[in-house]
Amino acid sequence: MKIYFDVCCLNRPFDTQEQDRLRLEAEAILLIMQHCVTKEWEWVSSEVVEFEVDKIPDTLKKKRVQALLKEIESKVMVDEKTIKRALELEDMGIGPYDALHVACVEAGRADILLTVDDAFLKIVKQNQEKNGIRVENPVNWLKEVF
Repeated sequence: MKIYFDVCCLNRPFDTQEQDRLRLEAEAILLIMQHCVTKEWEWVSSEVVEFEVDKIPDTLKKKRVQALLKEIESKVMVDEKTIKRALELEDMGIGPYDALHVACVEAGRADILLTVDDAFLKIVKQNQEKNGIRVENPVNWLKEVF
């Protein structure tokens, strides 16, 4: 199983855990990452993730997220084909960075794209036939897997 986390997911464990939803999502993400660390699942990422992480304004959070990235098994490099695909995805209403994530998921042949961004989740699901990827909230996906 190849897993791709968007940057919202990578940030979630370091967000305030005052709301039940945030705490559940953080726990689900950490559990999924643990399965990647033990090589049960493969963590696929991309240059786009690294670029976005580098833009995190909170220095401590950025360092923590960068530490997580050391567990990545494979990384998709952005090339002309990926950019062309991202532009097609933008035409479907997906934002620029999110479109790049979807294009990288396709290029890396990940089985699932995990996000805690409800708007991103909704737009990608609405266009699932056109983009060919599966996207889920990590909590919902874990319920299904286990």
